[in-house]
Amino acid sequence: MSDTLQKGNKGEEIAASFLKTTGYRIRERNWKTGRNEIDIIAENDNFIVFVEVKSRAADFLVNPREAVNVPKQRTIIFAASNYIKNHNIIKESRFDIITVIFNGNDYDIDHIQAAYYPTL
Repeated sequence: MSDTLQKGNKGEEIAASFLKTTGYRIRERNWKTGRNEIDIIAENDNFIVFVEVKSRAADFLVNPREAVNVPKQRTIIFAASNYIKNHNIIKESRFDIITVIFNGNDYDIDHIQAAYYPTL
């Protein structure tokens, strides 16, 4: 397994644990519809939350948040729409980004709530 893939998997584990400790229930991990995937689908009392996790080493050149560009947002929104329809979700949805920055064995986590919105 490549270092990038390992870092991504570890970042998703950290993000899921973080969400659980902050009161979210994890519904799905790596949920797929066709070629599109959502890293984490979680919920709390008010929202169903579609989370994109981005992990990077501390010496990154581009902020991981910026990697969730408009085309990536569109694929997540499309997948989320399918999930909502297939599971008859009636809660309000939200699109979050969690970044995990690794510095050796340590890491910093940033949970960006309502990072972007679906547009018409």
